Amino acid sequence: MQRYVRSAALAAAGVLVAGLAVGCGGSSGDGKSDGKSGEGDEKSGGKGLASQKLDWGRCDAPEGGTAPGSEWQCATLKVPLDHAKPSGETIGLGLIRAKSTGKAGDRIGSLLFNFGGPGGSGVSGLPSFADVYGSLRERYDLVSFDPRGVGTSEGLRCRDDKATQAAEKKVDLTPDTPAEEKAYFKDAADFGAGCARGAKKLIGHISTTDAARDMDLMRQVLGDDKLHYMGISYGTELGGTYAHLFPRRVGRLVMDAVVDPTADSVGHAENQARGFQRALDNYFTSRGQDPKAGTKKVAKLFERLDAEPMRTSGDRKLTESLASTGVLVTLYSKETWPMLTSALDDAEKGDGTALLRLADAYNERDPSGRYSTQSHSQRAISCLDSKARSTPEEAKKRLDRFREISPVFGGFLGWDTAGWCYDWPVAGQHDSPEVSAPGAAPILVVGNTGDPATPYEGARKMADELGKGVGVHMTWKGEGHGAYGNGSECVDGTVDDYLLKGEIPKDGKVCES
Repeated sequence: MQRYVRSAALAAAGVLVAGLAVGCGGSSGDGKSDGKSGEGDEKSGGKGLASQKLDWGRCDAPEGGTAPGSEWQCATLKVPLDHAKPSGETIGLGLIRAKSTGKAGDRIGSLLFNFGGPGGSGVSGLPSFADVYGSLRERYDLVSFDPRGVGTSEGLRCRDDKATQAAEKKVDLTPDTPAEEKAYFKDAADFGAGCARGAKKLIGHISTTDAARDMDLMRQVLGDDKLHYMGISYGTELGGTYAHLFPRRVGRLVMDAVVDPTADSVGHAENQARGFQRALDNYFTSRGQDPKAGTKKVAKLFERLDAEPMRTSGDRKLTESLASTGVLVTLYSKETWPMLTSALDDAEKGDGTALLRLADAYNERDPSGRYSTQSHSQRAISCLDSKARSTPEEAKKRLDRFREISPVFGGFLGWDTAGWCYDWPVAGQHDSPEVSAPGAAPILVVGNTGDPATPYEGARKMADELGKGVGVHMTWKGEGHGAYGNGSECVDGTVDDYLLKGEIPKDGKVCES
């Protein structure tokens, strides 16, 4: 089972462009978090941990990867396992930085990044995006981290690679029969039980609120009076949570590819279905094809795969679920649309190899059969955040509506409203994230009209929820997940001026290109 929106898709899209051949965990409900604005302004970490000194040194190679260059330094930050007990047991969080290249007198401070997920690794991710942020490094140390439960920060594993591949092969993510439904929900329960075994005490302490409090401790240990931050995708929810808890500590904060903080878990799934279908329609339109006809053709392909998986060049077959993932990952960036054309053409000829490779890129599966654990962390974090626990019966009643929104992706996302946190071993913390931040400095909120994973409408809602005089909304009429670094001089220039010079654009600014 795989929730679609996560930062790996950004990295995967980059890999695809480079020559291969990539959900946001939603909060839910009608209510809001019980947290009160500003309650944590002076309470993160405790005096002892706030005074710790970081031992920066050369970075180790991430699992399955290579070590970043010598300009990158890594360290471990100690944080409380339970922020309600700041003097109690601690865990270690992995940090990475590249020091500012500018003159010492021009340095503003640290610029902290979160690339989404939840569950995305900042330690492995930041170096891969370094070229995009070169101008920002002139006045900031670029810093990122692995949130608790991720990678170098007590990263959890909920099942091994053999079990992951077995589920990929046997579990139908759009079950059509009672037997398939039983297998689908049994797999979900087994996954949750595996997370509880792997995470142990951490399973109840890896929420977005925990991560936001960790960030304020980072701010203190890094020596910054204010937190300067760029959050992408789920990172916008994390940034909003921080702003709510620590409004007086907000410095220059950018949100890009913005999560809708007002949507419940079903609303998030509907947003994703609508966003990915919109991107697929735009893809067909760019090729001079009728979007409805193109969508119908892809849906028919998926129906055939559901009945009988397709051969590939190896010993694995392309299932409906893998094909859906393979199509979806190419929609994160307009640059990967040609790969979608080629992969669909091959599939119509009976060869599923290209779509399988695309799905493997998104799932971070290497040729030896080793999988990334990002989806493990993603699920554990989002299911601790959200109280929503839809039943199978409730999910089935939604399927017609979801399939009407997207004949291609609606079925997967409709079932996911019940399957994602089914029989989860711990209760969720809130109905929806509280992001109101009265008294905070202006926060720049950037929405992209063609964003498939975090649809454009969420940016305006985030700006409104942050509060009057706080949320500053900007629009880019573009394609792909996120706006900054995607080719718009208007977007990049506006964000750079905000972060580097403190220049706040007019609320409602629109970048046409």
